[in-house]
Amino acid sequence: MTIGEHHLKQFGVTLIAVMAVLAVSVTPVQADDAKKLYNEAMAQASQGRYDDAAESLRKAIAIRPKFAEAHHLLGIVYANGQRKPPEAVESFKKAIELNPNFAEAFYNLGLVYQGQAKLGDAEQALLHALAIHPKYEEALLALGQLYERQQSTNKAVSAYQRVLAISPDHVEALYALGYLWESQGRSVEARDLLTHLVKLQPEHADAYYLLGTISEKANQAAEAERHYRQAIKVRPDFVDAHYNLGFLLKAKGELKEAVQEFQTVVRLKPDYADAYVNLGVVYVLQQKLDAAEQAYEEAIRLRPTLAEAYYNLGVFYEFHMKDTTRALATYKKYLELGGTDERIQRIVRDVKK
Repeated sequence: MTIGEHHLKQFGVTLIAVMAVLAVSVTPVQADDAKKLYNEAMAQASQGRYDDAAESLRKAIAIRPKFAEAHHLLGIVYANGQRKPPEAVESFKKAIELNPNFAEAFYNLGLVYQGQAKLGDAEQALLHALAIHPKYEEALLALGQLYERQQSTNKAVSAYQRVLAISPDHVEALYALGYLWESQGRSVEARDLLTHLVKLQPEHADAYYLLGTISEKANQAAEAERHYRQAIKVRPDFVDAHYNLGFLLKAKGELKEAVQEFQTVVRLKPDYADAYVNLGVVYVLQQKLDAAEQAYEEAIRLRPTLAEAYYNLGVFYEFHMKDTTRALATYKKYLELGGTDERIQRIVRDVKK
């Protein structure tokens, strides 16, 4: 495993550390000393000893100022281990100055610029990396992610397609392109990509979840339920999968199981107001009226501007508690928050007359 594979996880990419020895004006003994320090730094960084690695690299550079790989690795240590983006940028730039064809240095410079939200600079660095190495998968992937941040969807799609043209089984590119195609309404293409993805990686919870949403939009409830359950099996704390599964179970009348799912949601995410609204609905169906009222009130406490919660609570007071006074007050609040139900508008209007 390379340094980048082990330590550049915040960038979500793979880095290739090159260890070629440059021909510079140093003695063979000095060159060996610099290379030894470089190798020590590689080992230190792989062990998480970033301060030691940085010191070893600075010593190597003092011996061989034109040691491009040492500058590059020092940039990685600054960026990933010591969280010093400005120093990392300078190190990568120095590596590029010494070796203008250093694709990995351009690539990592692009990643640091992305972390600094300097997206224009990041794009240029990544394009330089690709000009040197057109089939640089990690640079293409990073470029696609950058274009997504810029909301340049077509450019992002093109970048991910280029990754898949090189590596058809590239998991990250498959998911990213599937996600973008689904967001563009190209659900058939998205489903095909994601189905291929989960065959390659059966533990990809996000892919199962996205497949679930695609199936749900297509009114394929059984398929959606299967995908959500698979997502939860892979990732038991997947809040949105539990919520969507609870919604499907509520719709098919499996109320006990629906309650369990919504209860799981609020246990995992206690401020999930919509889950409390749905809990209230299911409790009403179960004739657990006290629990239903508490659920609606908790939803309102969590999000006082949630019109849907006031609507459901008003219906609860009107039809289940036969409390027209509280129902009317709740309906008024619902309308104040932008509610548009014509029946509620008529009730409030008639009372005012």
